Amino acid sequence: MGLSVADLDSAKQWYANVLGTTQGFLFELAPFGVRGCFMEGHGTGVELFERAGSGGGISGQEPPRALLTRGYGHVAFASRDLDATFAELVARGATTIWDSRPSPEPGVRMASVPDLDGNLVEFIETPFGERR
Repeated sequence: MGLSVADLDSAKQWYANVLGTTQGFLFELAPFGVRGCFMEGHGTGVELFERAGSGGGISGQEPPRALLTRGYGHVAFASRDLDATFAELVARGATTIWDSRPSPEPGVRMASVPDLDGNLVEFIETPFGERR
């Protein structure tokens, strides 16, 4: 998943401090005025891009309302213990969009927080031993 952010350095810090990801490859696309990096953790990665003049998107709306904006909806990470993960995210400074709740998919639970730019970050918990 690639996300456009207003300030790469602040976004890297938020993804590391709040989500517990680690910084991977840092890069620059100088002809386009783009800086970026990969943030890795929770079994996946997020690519963050900073480009001067970028505009806002879904701005931290609840997931159903965010789906009124075409394109990106959210990025999802797996969690073995959603309640503990969500409590840790909030303790680290995450804002609550949706607390832990059942997903429309039977046996799956979910919770959502926005990043600094309002991009929705979802954590999901599936029944033990099942993979999506």
